[in-house]
Amino acid sequence: MQIRNIAIIAHVDHGKTTLVDKILHATHVFRENQETGELIMDNNDLEKERGITIFSKNAAVEYKDTKINVIDTPGHSDFGGEVERVLKMADGVLLLVDAFEGPMPQTRFVLQKALQLNLKPIVVINKVDKPNCRPDEVHDAVFELFFNLDATEEQLDFPTFYGSGKNGWFNSKNEQCADITPLLDGILQYVPAPKVSEGPLQLQITSLDYSSFLGRIAVGKVTRGSIKEGQSIALVQAGGVIKRSKVKELYTFMGMGKKKAAEVVAGDICAVVGLEDFNIGDTIADAETPEALPVISVDEPTMSMLFGINNSPFFGKDGKFVTSRHLRDRLMKETEKNLALRVEDTDSADSFLVYGRGILHLGILIETMRREGFELTVGQPQVLVKEIDGKKHEPYEILVVDVPAEFSGKVIDMVTQRKGEMLVMESKGEMQHLEFEIPSRGLIGLRSNMLTNTAGEAVMAHRFLEYKPWKGPIPGRNNGVLLSKNQEKTTAYSIDKLQERGTFFVDPGEDVYAGQIIAEHIKPGDLVVNATEGKKLTNMRASGSDDSVRIVPRKQMTLEECMEYIQQDECIEVTPKKIRLRKSILDEEERKRFQKVLKTEEVGR
Repeated sequence: MQIRNIAIIAHVDHGKTTLVDKILHATHVFRENQETGELIMDNNDLEKERGITIFSKNAAVEYKDTKINVIDTPGHSDFGGEVERVLKMADGVLLLVDAFEGPMPQTRFVLQKALQLNLKPIVVINKVDKPNCRPDEVHDAVFELFFNLDATEEQLDFPTFYGSGKNGWFNSKNEQCADITPLLDGILQYVPAPKVSEGPLQLQITSLDYSSFLGRIAVGKVTRGSIKEGQSIALVQAGGVIKRSKVKELYTFMGMGKKKAAEVVAGDICAVVGLEDFNIGDTIADAETPEALPVISVDEPTMSMLFGINNSPFFGKDGKFVTSRHLRDRLMKETEKNLALRVEDTDSADSFLVYGRGILHLGILIETMRREGFELTVGQPQVLVKEIDGKKHEPYEILVVDVPAEFSGKVIDMVTQRKGEMLVMESKGEMQHLEFEIPSRGLIGLRSNMLTNTAGEAVMAHRFLEYKPWKGPIPGRNNGVLLSKNQEKTTAYSIDKLQERGTFFVDPGEDVYAGQIIAEHIKPGDLVVNATEGKKLTNMRASGSDDSVRIVPRKQMTLEECMEYIQQDECIEVTPKKIRLRKSILDEEERKRFQKVLKTEEVGR
């Protein structure tokens, strides 16, 4: 049977996972009456809630006596480490582009990786049934993008398909047809069969799977030779270390699952069970003549956060895993499969520095950990600074904002305040398309402000550009916070009296502790308040006054919004049930002493 390996790449929300659904249905992976729902590949709870793909997945379908291995990839640049790895398994890519939005920053990032690996591209222009769509202009923009990325003559001669993933049709003429078979025929026609070189076994591990029955499973593409069940193999690791091992079981992908195989030949993607202590990037090679494949390189992290144990008065109330040993083991386990993540020990035994690709990348890790029952505190995200030629350099990003024309002035003002420089300004229908170059520091906290100032209309996307000289201080949050004075339950009576001082993050009747941030102050500067005082009762009844407590609902913030909100001296307490904001030093007197020490040090400098 012939084999085709294809990865689906696109900007976030351009319809990758929906297209995979249609391919699975068109090739009758499911029974006619089987209930499957939508976005079948996004099977992780977090992916379902957020409607985004975080982990790349494999599926395989059979069409016209050919096995097509389909790899669904994430669209966010924070998960670029995932994409770079899995592209190694593909021989061609389906580049999916929205017929209205056109190529976005993420499209550029992933396409660049695919072209460098010399993969054959097929362009699919999706959502042509949407109003305001402009498929011909988008086609030209995609061609220009290929040209700017130094594509070869052969790559520039890409086939294009038009259609609607949601309605389940694609063809090369931009006319509605019955189904997606023209696209499947196109995959067979344009994507080359896997390149197979002569020689003994070589297979690079490009992703991990885990099963509670079988343990860790290595997934990768056999690049040469063949692998058999029960075969003795050599595992070649970084630094040339060779370990002897044996293949216990072999699986190939079929539909949404795996099926057992006695032998897998070069060109196919398989899962190997029975190896111990392997890492992503290791090579499974022939036991007699072990040869390693080049190690997978992944872009460097651009951001770090301090993870520590939960040391608040409410420590241990919600979580199962609360000690520094639990925290360290969990973070080290994550680095095995999350290639873009790095963990370092600090001077304190209770905290660790975690490096990642961005706020979403680190936020997903924290969210996953709290769901597993961990309690931890995390500090403010910091960008990584490098010394180049004796000068301080920081990461810069390209920021793209699409916003209705009446808000464009506000957006430009906000971005320039954060040291951004405008590169492009053009109209796309009723929307204004803006592109900026901005230090990564300037992006922290920008999204929530931008949505507030544009009535939720702005669409923001950004990607890492390069390291450039340090731009100087960037203004942080303007307002201070209100801090709880004592540890008790909040009362409606107190919150009602304090409402004009700020916007509350807690409801009446909620447990708070001294040093916890309970509201945003309307002015700069922090204020310690008592939100736990009850009303003094007397025998006199004041008619109507007891009913007049009107409390504004609390402001709810997601984990990522909290990460962008906090300042240097603050942190987030994350437990399975609660996310609380707090000062790093809870005691008021101690905080004041620490601030004095900092000021004298600054004067001394």
